[in-house]
Amino acid sequence: MRIRRVHHAGFTVSDIDRSIAFYRDLLGMKLVRRQEGTAEYLSKVVGFPGVQLDMAFLTFGEDQEYLLELLKYKSHPGEPLPTGTNRPGNRHLCFIVDDVWATYRELAAQGVVFVNEPAEVTAGINKGAKAAYFRDPDGFSLELFQPAPRTSP
Repeated sequence: MRIRRVHHAGFTVSDIDRSIAFYRDLLGMKLVRRQEGTAEYLSKVVGFPGVQLDMAFLTFGEDQEYLLELLKYKSHPGEPLPTGTNRPGNRHLCFIVDDVWATYRELAAQGVVFVNEPAEVTAGINKGAKAAYFRDPDGFSLELFQPAPRTSP
């Protein structure tokens, strides 16, 4: 077996229009495609017979190397999960930025809820980087990450 790369990450959302607006209008992602998902193969993939999905695919840039898939279950809805980052099964998506403080201030001014102000990484593999966690409208953990400055050898 050889896994080559990540194709996409998928988030199940409660309001797909609100989530599209958040990722597209606030975070600057590009909406690649929106579609209804009712094909039989989807029922097999997700494990819910007769599933009906509202689906959206977003990316940064034109290459579509990595997609964010938003799914709204029109059939088979479930209850929201607890969103604490310490809970097994929780996940987060990290976005690289050039200036974490500027991005933090811009998003906070637009009402985005942050877990913390940007903090400098003081140890480990990312020493010198800066990071801040924030939440999307469904409570998914997202991270702004400004890599450490590169040093010349």
